[in-house]
Amino acid sequence: MSDGEMPRAAPTLRERKKLRTRRALVSEALRRFTERGFAETTLDEVVEAVEVSQRTFFRNFASKEAVALAPEQELWAAYTAVFAGLPPGGTAQSDYREALLAAVLAMDEGWAARFRACRALAERTPALAGHSLRDCAETTDRVLELAAARHPVARPEDAVRQRLLLELMLSAWRWAVHDWLLAGAPGAGTADGGAETADRGAGAAGDDVDDVDARAELVARTRRALALLPGVAALAADA
Repeated sequence: MSDGEMPRAAPTLRERKKLRTRRALVSEALRRFTERGFAETTLDEVVEAVEVSQRTFFRNFASKEAVALAPEQELWAAYTAVFAGLPPGGTAQSDYREALLAAVLAMDEGWAARFRACRALAERTPALAGHSLRDCAETTDRVLELAAARHPVARPEDAVRQRLLLELMLSAWRWAVHDWLLAGAPGAGTADGGAETADRGAGAAGDDVDDVDARAELVARTRRALALLPGVAALAADA
């Protein structure tokens, strides 16, 4: 924390209850979507299992798609927030990269398992894949707006370069996530295991360690994917 920052206030009891309800809905939805299928699972089944009303569900999520993709949306929100708070002095490329990696490492306990279940589900559910791409595109636009203030450009083509740079980086991120899923990241398990781990909530101390390991492994795979980008740029230059 810098000298000028105010300490973050602890969440109130009401906020903690709301967060627990939200996480329970995400965990139960991902578990059921994974076991039975996204289209085959109804919201009635999810809210009944969590013992809340549909009204409570819609206070937290706009749709079935939103609850299924909640772990990814949490990451995009964190990415935008971290990017907005970066200290000055970095390049656009380093800002894009370091904000994303920092956001992954800062996610809360249990997030890696929920994210793994979410992404495994999205990769085999076309409707969710489309929503996921839209969410990524909206995040790209928000980050580019912030980048324009941090790294002003004089020519329109330079703005295009900034967009292409971010989109290329996010393509590397998507490949790293896919590779992480296939490899079975530490602490994440299978898609079923991911949903079960998410259902346990914060879990025991060992679960927290596994989740940290899973996030660290995802960051390592992302760094390896990003390291390939100069070679990709060279191939494009030769085309």
